[in-house]
Order: sequence, then C-alpha cells, then structure tokens
Amino acid sequence: MKKNNYFFSLTIIGILYFVFGFITWLNNQLIPFLKTACQLSDTQAYLVTFAFYISYFVMALPSAGILKKTGFAKGMSFGLLVMALGCLIFIPAALSRNYVVFLVGLFVQGTGLALLQTAANPYVTILGPIESATQRMCIMGLFNKIAGIIGIYIFSKALLSNFDAISANINNVTGDNQVVLLNDLAHRIILPYIIMACGLVLIALMVYLAKLPDVNSSNEVSKQEKQTNKLPLYLWLGVLALFFYEGAEVMAIDTLVPYSKSIGLPDTIYTKIGMYALAALLLGYVSTIVLIPKYLSQRKALIYCSVLSLIFVIIALSSKGVTSLVFLILLSFSNAVMWGAIWALAIDKLGKNTSFASALLIMAIVGGALIPLLYGGLSDLLHSTHIPYILFLLCYLFILYYAVKGYKVGKKNE
Repeated sequence: MKKNNYFFSLTIIGILYFVFGFITWLNNQLIPFLKTACQLSDTQAYLVTFAFYISYFVMALPSAGILKKTGFAKGMSFGLLVMALGCLIFIPAALSRNYVVFLVGLFVQGTGLALLQTAANPYVTILGPIESATQRMCIMGLFNKIAGIIGIYIFSKALLSNFDAISANINNVTGDNQVVLLNDLAHRIILPYIIMACGLVLIALMVYLAKLPDVNSSNEVSKQEKQTNKLPLYLWLGVLALFFYEGAEVMAIDTLVPYSKSIGLPDTIYTKIGMYALAALLLGYVSTIVLIPKYLSQRKALIYCSVLSLIFVIIALSSKGVTSLVFLILLSFSNAVMWGAIWALAIDKLGKNTSFASALLIMAIVGGALIPLLYGGLSDLLHSTHIPYILFLLCYLFILYYAVKGYKVGKKNE
C-alpha cells in the first residue's frame, strides 16, 4: 500500500475508533443514571453492559457476511447508521421511562459497533507488519480513550449534574410527585442522543465518500492449515483470552462510579471517575507505542502487564476506600497493551482464515456483557461492591497463561 493511502486509511479508522470510544464508555454514565431513573437493582443496572456487549456475540458472524457483500466502506457506513438508529430509540425510551426500550437501543448501538469493529480491527492489524500490530492498535486506542474521556465529561454534566441532590429529592417523595421527578430526570437524556444520532449520520456519509483502499488479508497460509483446513487451538484460546480481557476492561471502568459512590465520594468526584481510568489507559497506550516493538515484543509486554494487573488486583482487594479505588484505576494502565497483543497473537499465520477468525474475536467482546453482569449479581448477593472484584483474578490468570503458553498451542514452528 502506498504511504499516502496508508496514513489516509489510518486517519479514517482513527475517526471510527473515536466514535467507538465515545459511544462505548458512555455506559459508565448510563449505569448510575438509569439505575436511579428506572429504579433498578445492581444486577438490573448492569444489564446496560449486557445489552450493549451481547450484540457483539450475536452479530459478529452476520457482520462478516454483510461486509463480504457490501465491501469495507459501505459496510462501515451502514454500521454507523445502525448506531444512529440505536441513539434515536433512546427518545421513546426516555419519554416512557421504559428500561427495556433503553436496552433495545443499547443492543442496536452495539450491533452497529459490531459491524464496524469486525471491519476495523483486522484492517488495522494487517495494514502493516504483524510485529507492530499492537503499536497500531494502541494508536487507535488513543483515539478511542480520548473520545471516552470527552464523552464521560460531557455526559457527567448533561446527565449526572447535582446527582446526589436529585437522588435525595426522589427518595424523599412518593407517589405522583416521585414519578414527576423521575420523568424529568429521564428526559435529560433525549437531547444528547439526538445530537449523537445526527453526528453519526454525518460520519457515515464521510466514510462512504472516503473510498478507503482495500487491504489484502490473504497472508501466506501455514502448512498446517493447508493440510487440515481447521482453525488452530491457539486461536480459540485467544478468543477466550480476549473474552476475559474485555470483561476485565469493562469491569475496571464501568463499575467505578457505583464503587466510588459506595465508599462515600461526592458526586463532584464519582461522576467523573471513569475519566481517570481512561487517562490511565491513555498513559498505557503511549507507553506501548514507545516500547513495542523496538524495545519489547508484544508477547512479553502481555506477560508483564498480566502480572502487573494481578498485583494491582491483590492490593485493591486487600485494601479499602480510596486506596483500593486508586489500584482499580491503575488496572486500566496495565490493560492498555492487552487487546492489541492478544489480537495479534491469535490471528498470526491464519492466512485465508484471518477474516473469519477476526469475527470470532469480535464475538469474544461478549465478555464485556457477562463478567460485569456477574459482578452486579455478586454485589447484590454479597451486599458488597468490593468483594466481587475477585473476578479480576480469574481474568488475568488466564490472560497470563495465554501469553506464556497458550499463544503457541497448535502452532507450527513454535
């Protein structure tokens, strides 16, 4: 690919990663907002992440089929329009204050994102040498997390401004007076989502007119693949590793607001706490871009960051209050390398099966649906927002296994 086309393509994909981040990390604000507006338990509130991320599992393989028929640019434009539709569904959801309709809107948004990510992630990976795939993924991650920080800041003002006082007022009244206050709170969400829908339509038009160049994903097929035509075990282990990573990443950010509130932080702090975690991710991405692959291989970086994550979790579990919160935030720093490193290790030497493998890896994002929901269920069961963080240990131990051994199971010449 020519140099000009390379940078043009990365720029367009960077814009899409910005969209991914802006939409995705708003769940950090939606969970406490909808918990109050729709009067939910912890388990019910974490259906926000479930509805959003389960769409990746359901729609990843259909997305691969759509992209095969429509082509890259048209498929991504269609995905953006689907996301815009999901945003518009929030209007009737807010007017009726119906949680199920909110969840439908989130599922539709996730469906559009599944289509976009099924195209964008392998595109970034195969756009250059596989050895520097993690570096390119981290550059895209910068767009993603900067967008998340901006989104959380804007929506903390739009949705959660004076949230403690509003919640107290709602809890101090009953009957029709309480319904009026809850409806007023729910209506706060309408204008921001109308603006988002309009923005997504404009970006869809831009992507459609950009005429992105095709990238050949038919890398050299390994001898083993020629003989068996089967997907190797290291790919399936990579899918499972990405499942645990996605669950850990989402849990490390989207649970911070309820946890911060439970330890007594005021709304002026806890409504923006997700920004600090995303800032830690940004720092991790910058470190990765500098270190990989010049000073450190992506596999070794994955090993070191898995161990660091386990240390952070142990400290967070063995401490309380603000100290525990600080180490939960630091998890985002050690998480930064994991997505790109696992992805690159999982699709290495897959040749003609790269596209299908990428769809399987996108399906692994369902970890972001199930693990936070399990956290919410344990929170209700144990009456604690702290103890359920033990789930992190399972996630990072498996990721460490994959980085040490799992990445080469069934791979030739390893």
